[in-house]
Amino acid sequence: MNNPRSVLIIAGPTASGKSALAMDVAREFTREITGTIINADSMQVYRELRIITARPSAADEAEIPHRLYGMLSAADVCSAGHWLRLAVAEIEMAHAAGSLPIVVGGTGLYLKALLEGIVDIPDIPADIRNDVRALHEQLGGEQFREELTKLDPASAEKIPASDPQRLIRAYEVAQATGRSLSDWQKQTPKAPLAEWDQATILVSPPRDTLYEAIDQRFERMLEAGVLEEVKVLAALGLPPDRPAMKALGIPDLIAHFEGKIPLNQAVSKAQQASRNYAKRQLTWFRNQLEQNYTHSAQYSESHRCKIFSFICNFLLTPSS
Repeated sequence: MNNPRSVLIIAGPTASGKSALAMDVAREFTREITGTIINADSMQVYRELRIITARPSAADEAEIPHRLYGMLSAADVCSAGHWLRLAVAEIEMAHAAGSLPIVVGGTGLYLKALLEGIVDIPDIPADIRNDVRALHEQLGGEQFREELTKLDPASAEKIPASDPQRLIRAYEVAQATGRSLSDWQKQTPKAPLAEWDQATILVSPPRDTLYEAIDQRFERMLEAGVLEEVKVLAALGLPPDRPAMKALGIPDLIAHFEGKIPLNQAVSKAQQASRNYAKRQLTWFRNQLEQNYTHSAQYSESHRCKIFSFICNFLLTPSS
């Protein structure tokens, strides 16, 4: 049944059931050679964050090949460009093995990069990245921004001093490549999936249903040991500006460990942050993501028939 040029994308907000759908698709449509599930969630790339990011279970990973999950240390930074290069390589390897690549996630920047392309800026060497971050800590936002003006005046003008992540990114790109970030961004990217048949399924539950699922999932995380997981992460002593340290729930639980807020307040704040993030995701998907099929409910096995019918037609009807 597999079209050897197919790529299936399953997108949706946090806690919508998209990972469960991906597992069901891999089982249903790849009976001879299992499908390959490729992560498109910017927090699930970090190995220390299995529970807090609701990464697929060890049992799921043992049953179906999962790629780009837990591949980096929480000390690392994964740019969209770095993820894209890895994702395209995994898609190519899945095709070579006769497997259906199933890209799953809710990080809009990653999905946009895959569908529309992104300027291929080289990876930044670790020593430059660390030096630039140290310089930002030393100077502070305003003075660092003044230093950036010497390397990339266009970026310095549009990035506020209160946005350290973007300031640091612009500075390290200019330092490492000899070209300003604004100059790199003038290039017209090539859509990575242009040569392949692709279809995007959006799992988009009603907001009240999604919020309830988010709250219940965090309760299950507590039962699964998320407090111990975050304690281990906190013990690494990573700078708070590392992306992994900003994952939903982590700042709130760390505040609890530091004695700043009680556990029930930390849990409530984490759940609220997750609901706010889901709201932003829903808005982004509605306005930015071109989808071929929208499932307007929380995914469960009872919905498989309609979704699988669409996927079957997609796999059997390759574009010319």
